[in-house]
Amino acid sequence: MVRDSFPRLLQRLRQAARTGADLSAAQAADAARLLHLDAVTLSLLPTRGPPELLWSDPADDLGRTLEDLQYTLGEGPTLDAARTGRTVTETDLSAVPADRWPLFTPAACDTPARAVIAHPLLLGVATAGVLTGYRTTPGPLPPRQRQDIARFARIALDLLLHTPPHALATGAGGSDLHRAEVHQAAGVLTVHLDISIDDALLRLRAHAWHHDQALPDVARAVITGRLRLAPHA
Repeated sequence: MVRDSFPRLLQRLRQAARTGADLSAAQAADAARLLHLDAVTLSLLPTRGPPELLWSDPADDLGRTLEDLQYTLGEGPTLDAARTGRTVTETDLSAVPADRWPLFTPAACDTPARAVIAHPLLLGVATAGVLTGYRTTPGPLPPRQRQDIARFARIALDLLLHTPPHALATGAGGSDLHRAEVHQAAGVLTVHLDISIDDALLRLRAHAWHHDQALPDVARAVITGRLRLAPHA
């Protein structure tokens, strides 16, 4: 079997987009390899709230871990790209100024990640999502690599736009809202604590950060009843 080259991948995905295919047409592992990245993710920007991880390599924890850290801590490159609509690049996470991402940077440096590029998916002036790539080695991203990431981001946006709303909500068609359990747990807390969904999500994130736990693990503990948060904890 002949492996995709990057031009062949783009051609295949353009054809898939023309036929109405969604993000399931693109494999994150192939994209990362051809973009010379160690992990690549795509996050959807909802009407309100932080970006939701929608697409990544299911066999690689690196991208999901880093996106979950940003969601939990409320800072990082994906969130900055979503907020500003501009590409965010850091070629050496160990050298990021301490006041830029004071919580995310040390947590990210505990993972193998050493460089990151977060590219917004723009619909005119609106940001629909963010394509984020991670490398485990520091150093500049060559202009050709940055151009290829931008080209892939445009096609990823086309595929995202063909993903029907019900698929984004349920994970149909190959898409998967990574934090479905987090939102389910937030729903549990709204009932148990009589608080808003936004406050429930904040409580989950705060508990995960304070106890140095992964947010999905905290969510599963709430759903199964192994963790009950006190009203004012």
